[in-house]
Amino acid sequence: MLTPEQLDNFRSQLVTAKNELIARFNENGHYGLENGHAHESTGELSSYDNHPGDEATELFEREKDLALNELSEEELHDIDHALKALNEGSYGICEVCGKPISVERLSALPTAVTCKDHSPNQTVSHDRPIEESVLKPPFGQFDFDDRDESVAYDAEDTFQEVAEFGTSESPSDFEYPPERYDDMYIESDEPIGYVEDLENYIGTDISGKNVTVYPSELHEKYESELDEEGIMTEFGDLPAYEKDPYTEDYEKRD
Repeated sequence: MLTPEQLDNFRSQLVTAKNELIARFNENGHYGLENGHAHESTGELSSYDNHPGDEATELFEREKDLALNELSEEELHDIDHALKALNEGSYGICEVCGKPISVERLSALPTAVTCKDHSPNQTVSHDRPIEESVLKPPFGQFDFDDRDESVAYDAEDTFQEVAEFGTSESPSDFEYPPERYDDMYIESDEPIGYVEDLENYIGTDISGKNVTVYPSELHEKYESELDEEGIMTEFGDLPAYEKDPYTEDYEKRD
């Protein structure tokens, strides 16, 4: 059971909190809700000449005031309920099971009228909005699941394209510093706009004919790698019936 000193201490806390809430209501007019319209709190006479974005801001502030006012009124109701229990001599006794409420709980929450086991706010909802069952992730969302990886242009590709112009990282930020600043971002060597490297320097006309090789740095690198390996393609040598005509002509020129 609570001692008379403890009861007086809790009563003092509750009365102080109640007076502070009432003073706050009187000062801000219940968070401005006593005004007839949101315009009265901003000095506007009409919404006619206001930008929709400004109106949205005022609506958000109004909704926030409603939530704050509801929370404060609920707190005031709990204080009055606890003070009533004090006046009736039932303060500190759980209204559900009739067992004493611990002093620690009352010290943390003087408005408590139930014990911890019978607190009305024990259920935490894990329900998700019903819309999530039919809506898919927005285009461009990062997806780190390799099993469902998309080959479409997504947020990762966007980052890589922007990172080409520089990031806040420097070579000292890497365990193995890159040789070029163009290689500072993740997967900088990944092709953008094409799948295979050869698509960067080989093209056709609109009908898919007239294959043309366009000289570029990547093409020179590709040719050098083939020469070092002594092969004609990146997947190995050509079959004899395809390779021999090239090598025979080359030997004749020599």
